[in-house]
Amino acid sequence: MKDLTPAKSTLDAVETASRDEISALQLDRLKWSLRHAYDNVPFYKTSFDAAGIHPDDLRSLSDLAKFPFTVKTDLRDNYPFGMFAVPRNQVARIHASSGTTGQPTVVGYTKRDLDHWGSVVARSLRASGLKTGDMLHNAYGYGLFTGGLGIHLGADALGLSTVPISGGMTPRQVRLIEDFRPNGITVTPSYALSILDEYARQGLDPRASSLDVGIFGAEPWTNAMRHEIEQAFDMHAVDIYGLSEVMGPGVACECVETKDGLHIWEDHFYPEVINPETGALVEDGEQGELVFTSLTKEAFPIIRYRTRDLTRLLAGTARSMRRMEKITGRSDDMIILRGVNVFPTQIEEALMAIPGLAPHFQIELSKPDRMDQMRVFCEVAEAGIGAQARSDAARALAASVKQTVGISISVEVFDVGGVARSEGKAVRIVDKRPKT
Repeated sequence: MKDLTPAKSTLDAVETASRDEISALQLDRLKWSLRHAYDNVPFYKTSFDAAGIHPDDLRSLSDLAKFPFTVKTDLRDNYPFGMFAVPRNQVARIHASSGTTGQPTVVGYTKRDLDHWGSVVARSLRASGLKTGDMLHNAYGYGLFTGGLGIHLGADALGLSTVPISGGMTPRQVRLIEDFRPNGITVTPSYALSILDEYARQGLDPRASSLDVGIFGAEPWTNAMRHEIEQAFDMHAVDIYGLSEVMGPGVACECVETKDGLHIWEDHFYPEVINPETGALVEDGEQGELVFTSLTKEAFPIIRYRTRDLTRLLAGTARSMRRMEKITGRSDDMIILRGVNVFPTQIEEALMAIPGLAPHFQIELSKPDRMDQMRVFCEVAEAGIGAQARSDAARALAASVKQTVGISISVEVFDVGGVARSEGKAVRIVDKRPKT
């Protein structure tokens, strides 16, 4: 793989600023953000007043812990524009969730917000190893989802040549990668595996492609998956993080020269990690639930938003800003199976260690009697693997999960293509247990 380390001269000054300089900037911007939210969003005024706290009470960064959390139901309860802090005619763009699990969540951006968004995404793409003049194959979905258009903003800001292909039509994805010769690809890790499958179907060698770096986000993925993708494509695989409620993609990103966690762009987003059960802050280095407060957003300020993503905060390495460990799962995606907490990433790690199995999988939960049951559906890595080899692989996976996670599962190994594919975020869990 190529050395894609960006030149120090191309970095923003704040990326290498001292911690004291970063903290001073954060405090100044945090005071503004709290006041802006309190004065212009009725929800925040009511929330702060009920907690007996006022923006003027913030005198240090640690004082932020005195302010109440914001959760997704707050956004849904104020659908569509109740969380906006500027008049609707000052909102330059509106994005929204699909609403498949309830009322959609709606977010808005002023022109200045879009400029900031483009700036942090450009910073993320540069940290990933792309540079002005490179070509980017953008396979994130366009539309109300923030992924495609958010990445596109940053690509424009960095001066990339962008191929806005969006998701789907996988054969065409491969054709355009081969014909256009892009330097990088932005895509969910699960859909990258579908593109890899299509390379095999077309009899093409992905290692001979032009891709130097893949920038993957929108769903948790393991370092084992990183190794699989890097070896398959002979390219760097870098993690990017974001969520619509905080901004979209570009809140944090790994640096290609270290790949040791995602540097949070702390000049725009203030991170905390809390105990998901008690809400109390935990020390840097301890795992918990990630919480974000926006520092510069005009249209849609967000204060202490509980992301449900589980991670740790770590000191900066390639940049001065703190890192967050790769997301290990979500507190609301955690499976409690017979009293044991299980995350899909734990199943993925065990699966990736079994020879002969592909990285595609799905978990089915059921309750045929009094006990919860888990079945893992996976598939062979290549056609022609016999029944005995499949049975051996299934037993090996079940034994590994039993040893590492502490639960008994059943495993079914399908032919190549037997596990449903996704063109966006992977559907990892199908819960067929009776609703109580």
